[in-house]
Amino acid sequence: MTYPAKVEGIAITDKKDWLHPKKASYDLKTAGDRDVDIKVIACGVCGSDVHCAAGRHLPLFEDCVVGHEIIGEVVKVGPKCTAGVKVGDRVGVGAQSLSCLECESCIAGNEQYCKKNTVYTIASIYPDGSKAQGGFGSHVRTHEYFVHPIPKELDTVNAAPLLCGGITAFSPLLRGQVGPGKTVGIVGIGGIGHIAILFAKAMGAKVIAISRSASKKEDCLKLGADEYIASAEGDDWKQKFAGSIDFMLLCNSSFSKSNFDSLFSLIKLGGEVCSIGIPDMSYRLSISPLSLLGIKFGFSALGSRNEFQKMFELVKKNNIKLWVETLPIGEKGLHEAFERVENGDVKYRCTMVDYDKEFGN
Repeated sequence: MTYPAKVEGIAITDKKDWLHPKKASYDLKTAGDRDVDIKVIACGVCGSDVHCAAGRHLPLFEDCVVGHEIIGEVVKVGPKCTAGVKVGDRVGVGAQSLSCLECESCIAGNEQYCKKNTVYTIASIYPDGSKAQGGFGSHVRTHEYFVHPIPKELDTVNAAPLLCGGITAFSPLLRGQVGPGKTVGIVGIGGIGHIAILFAKAMGAKVIAISRSASKKEDCLKLGADEYIASAEGDDWKQKFAGSIDFMLLCNSSFSKSNFDSLFSLIKLGGEVCSIGIPDMSYRLSISPLSLLGIKFGFSALGSRNEFQKMFELVKKNNIKLWVETLPIGEKGLHEAFERVENGDVKYRCTMVDYDKEFGN
């Protein structure tokens, strides 16, 4: 199957007007022997896409196309590919598109923590100077190691948000040995937090959902949470749940609004707190809530290839259904998606669809 030398996408053409992306044509990265070319059929909209489009995370290059929860069809496979994907396969690409695959982290199956040669799927530059363009375009080209076969049992719209939001929640839960007999606290009920509830419950844990107000209580109970804490409404929960949580996952987008003194008092002796969010740049975590509590505190990013496969198996085995809305890809559709994600008006993930209508077949 062939396609033009230049492909099309919905790009940030004006950094000051990032909420109104425009259609543009551009080159894919230089083709490598182990690269896979993918025709995009759907792509989730992650909060990181919005932050990136707004220039909050990485400096944008000209006509930058974001989108890193990509589902597509393989249309070409490099001559030295050995991962087993073939033309016609449905595959996914997440937030990472390259690592060195040779350093200690990579060899140990922790390629997401490679410090030597990490390239992200959006707004990044490859070692040869090629631009990494994302999934709000007609095609992507990615190293085979970061191309993940999607089980046939998974629906495309539901699977797309797994490629970043899903794996970001799953990796720390897996490494935290969440399962039967464990109590898990999920702080921040949004795009990733709602997935974390679904995963932790499917892994056999008791789940306590924690949000500032009671507005999301009904949703959390429908998602499977056993208990709900409205942390900014009263203090009764502090005594009721003190020392009850084995593992707490921080999915909240802001640290500055969190009362860590109270939240960390809910952790059992020897328990663990893990954050998957990027803290406010001006925020400094006080040592006072951590002192003498006998708990561990850490951060987690993305997930490994092996963890992707385990996550897909969990979703397939338990028939997990994320709460996902759809919008048609295009200037109008992506503007609406950006605006709604920016305003917290999505319940709880969004997937862009109808790629053939926008880019042709």
